[in-house]
Amino acid sequence: MIPTKNNLAKRKEICDSLKSSLIQNLNLPYQVEDLRDDISIIGAGLGLDSLDILEVVLTIEGGFNVKVPELSVHILRSFNTIVDFILSQQEAKCEA
Repeated sequence: MIPTKNNLAKRKEICDSLKSSLIQNLNLPYQVEDLRDDISIIGAGLGLDSLDILEVVLTIEGGFNVKVPELSVHILRSFNTIVDFILSQQEAKCEA
């Protein structure tokens, strides 16, 4: 996808929405602007455990109408990788 002003705005909208949902669903002590797009979701970044990761997946699937494939931990590396995945899935649906 070629970065355009519209694409960047869509990306920011998805990223901010995802952050907001996760802050609320996981009761995280952050504001949206506190979380960098490249912060590690799994491991030391947000300090989430396995049940939290399940909630992350459910938030992605429920909030953005996409299916996260099993054994796709790489998608959950950071907000950037999650947004890349969401955008690619939405683009694929539009092309279908």
